[in-house]
Amino acid sequence: MTTATHAPSSPANPTLNRPNMVSVGTVVWLSSELMFFAGLFAMYFTLRSTAPEMWATESALLNVPFALANTLILVSSSFTCQFGVFAAERLQPRRAGGVFNIAQWGMVEWFLLTFVMGAIFVSVQAYEYATLVSEGVSLSSNSYGSAFYITTGFHGLHVLGGLIAFLLIIGRAYAAKKFGHFEATSAIVTSYYWHFVDVVWVALFIIIYFLK
Repeated sequence: MTTATHAPSSPANPTLNRPNMVSVGTVVWLSSELMFFAGLFAMYFTLRSTAPEMWATESALLNVPFALANTLILVSSSFTCQFGVFAAERLQPRRAGGVFNIAQWGMVEWFLLTFVMGAIFVSVQAYEYATLVSEGVSLSSNSYGSAFYITTGFHGLHVLGGLIAFLLIIGRAYAAKKFGHFEATSAIVTSYYWHFVDVVWVALFIIIYFLK
């Protein structure tokens, strides 16, 4: 009597423990972005070291409470963004209850709120630029103006990129016949970028507005 041998069964999900290539690629790209902003920080400190008196005079024109309120808006948007990620991980693209029932919001509602907060941040920053220009601080006025607008301006462009990404993710959620893991992964990697942008701004805010 022969005994039948069976080949070892393969796991049902052989790729379950493999890293998501989209997430890995996003992290690698954000690492390069971190080096870019590190170069901007180095430029800022180098220019500042050559003209400390100018920095003291020009930085006195900054409206710190105004910028702090704007910073709190951007930091708060990281929390709303993360709530959207939680909804995406539950594969819940849209709200399951009334619009004022926040506990039942889906990814779309949280990302829309995040978009609005990010848009407010950019608008307030534009208003701050206009105020400083009216007081004589422009990109070409002196080294302080150059350092201020280059560092904060590049960050503002990154915020605008994040806002565009949110619109694309929200549009994809409406266009998809079924909200699945592909859409959820897109939402998650977008949140990586948004959290990165927020952390960079906190560092910029401390350096530009508080560090004497």
